[in-house]
Amino acid sequence: MSTTASTPTRVTFLGPRGTFTEQALQNFISAGQLPADSEGVPVSSPKAALDAVRAEEADYAVVALESVVDGPVAQTEDALATGEPLQIIFETLVPVVFSILVRPGTRAEDVRTFTTHPVAEAQVREWIGAHLPNAEFLPATSNGAAAQTVAEGGADAAAAPARAGELHGLQALAEGVADVRGAYTRFVLVQRPGAITPRTGDDRTGVIFTLKNEPASLMTALSQLATRNVDLSRISSRPTHEEDSPYGFHVGIVGHIEDASVAEALAGLHRSTNELRFLGSWPRAVLEEQPTIPPAGSTPPDYSESQAWVRSLLERGTH
Repeated sequence: MSTTASTPTRVTFLGPRGTFTEQALQNFISAGQLPADSEGVPVSSPKAALDAVRAEEADYAVVALESVVDGPVAQTEDALATGEPLQIIFETLVPVVFSILVRPGTRAEDVRTFTTHPVAEAQVREWIGAHLPNAEFLPATSNGAAAQTVAEGGADAAAAPARAGELHGLQALAEGVADVRGAYTRFVLVQRPGAITPRTGDDRTGVIFTLKNEPASLMTALSQLATRNVDLSRISSRPTHEEDSPYGFHVGIVGHIEDASVAEALAGLHRSTNELRFLGSWPRAVLEEQPTIPPAGSTPPDYSESQAWVRSLLERGTH
């Protein structure tokens, strides 16, 4: 899809407005990774956000990839693994703290039902248990949707960003709620396959692969990374419902495809897996107030000297 001055860049995100995903979208704009006049398009799920990009109904999608508290976001992983391949070009980290939002006049003792996204529920579970022990949890499609549900009378309280309360005319029973201090969620900016984001020297590469259902297949695949001293930043698995390859493995690699060791490891994975899907290489994001989080991992080894030695041998006969 091409864009013009009269057609702003369309970016899908998990809605409605007031979600952490919308905040991530604003982060990408502030960082200059999206145009300032980008149009945010709220959708109902990560899959819907990504499918709109596949269908060329949107230029980009912003989706949550990983919560430091609850781990990988399964809906996003599944949506990246199926359908036409897409490419991650940037990431951003959004600190996660919640307001407990209610309709004006509601007291803590009045709360019988509580709603938020399941990933968010894991991040406020202890607080809810201590302060709203009798509240029944009602899963929501997003934190913004949870706030909207409370405003419409479908639940008594929601855990959501403070902005969601402002948008829906709610008041806060508590602010700055988070069971794990310093928690954040990693969001990624996704487009249709194209030019790879340039190497910075502090990068991440993502792949998804499936394996034959036989002994040691995962060990063989991971050995392609280990033998080249290429570090992992994350690994998870998701069921594929396919008899010959029952699981798909989502792997984050420390480094960029332009790093020779990473390129060799990817080539080895291509040879030793059933299917290998490249998700892109992009710069690692950090939080200014927490520059050491997440761990940087080990920098990929420099193969330039050994590659130069091989080239010198090949060139002997040409002089």
